[in-house]
Amino acid sequence: MGSTVSLMRPDTPAENVDHTAEAARLERTAGLYPEDAEALLIQAAAHLELSGDRPAATTLYDRLLSSQAGLENPYLVRALKASNLWEYGHEAEARAIIDGIRAASPRDPAPWVIVAESLEAHDELEAAEETFTEGARVLLTDVEEPPYSTHPLLFGRHRVRRMLGVAHDEWDTVADLLHSSPVSLDELHDPKRVWSLGSDNPAELAAEISRLRAELGTYREALSRPFPVAVLHWPAGELTELVEAYPTLAAEYPSHEEHLATIEGSLRELAASGTPNLGIVTGTVPSYEAFAASEMASPGEAELLPQYATTLAARGRAVEWPPQRGAGCWCGSGRVYEGCHGA
Repeated sequence: MGSTVSLMRPDTPAENVDHTAEAARLERTAGLYPEDAEALLIQAAAHLELSGDRPAATTLYDRLLSSQAGLENPYLVRALKASNLWEYGHEAEARAIIDGIRAASPRDPAPWVIVAESLEAHDELEAAEETFTEGARVLLTDVEEPPYSTHPLLFGRHRVRRMLGVAHDEWDTVADLLHSSPVSLDELHDPKRVWSLGSDNPAELAAEISRLRAELGTYREALSRPFPVAVLHWPAGELTELVEAYPTLAAEYPSHEEHLATIEGSLRELAASGTPNLGIVTGTVPSYEAFAASEMASPGEAELLPQYATTLAARGRAVEWPPQRGAGCWCGSGRVYEGCHGA
């Protein structure tokens, strides 16, 4: 029906990617879709970093930060720039950017994680722990259940605190509960683990291989975060225009109210089944028609809807579901989620 769920996952192993070519492709795509340029250029910069061309990545970050159009995630771009700068010798500038991000206390977990991991990577463990903790305090104080997007914040904090040898606190306990791998966080984050790799005992080596496999699984799950399970949402006016222009889609969308209820129901079912990283992409008729034309297909074909949702998600248009506590409802009613579809 009209929920149109689309599962996005990376389909090309990282070692087989021509990162320079992929960065160029993403830059071209950003020129075609200026409304999505921010997400596309962030991806392009990441590929340039992986190719080893860190100065070119910084140029892209600067291009975004100097853009006349306001950025949706300016602190994310700044955090990525700081991390990249530090990796090729610009430590002072990176530290200044990191200090600015911490002072601004962004409401998005990604900048906190990136700058804390940058500090951790350069053996600034105390500063990394302070940064992870600041982020947790800003985002998770008085939150009943941490949103999926904040899990890396808690896992990173747990890891650094384990390396520092400090005692578990309440947030460390929450991280343990959220961790789904059969190997506990305490084992994965044990700083003495590496010693066992020098053992001549086959049983110890087998146990370490098991731990490393579990850790690799955790990293793969983290890498898949930008590719959510996306549900397609049509605002009321757009849905009316869509169905009037393409009556064959009326079977997919009997009414706008049912469409909204189906979205919330589908997402709750997915969440109950254990599916992580859920999101919503919002469609518009002109965008959908342009997509159909690019696929040389008719917009009236219902089979095209999941592909459209997939494309919107790949262009960074997915919004996390459920919204954070106190945030507006995804449906655009203007009411907080808990008093609308989250009731």
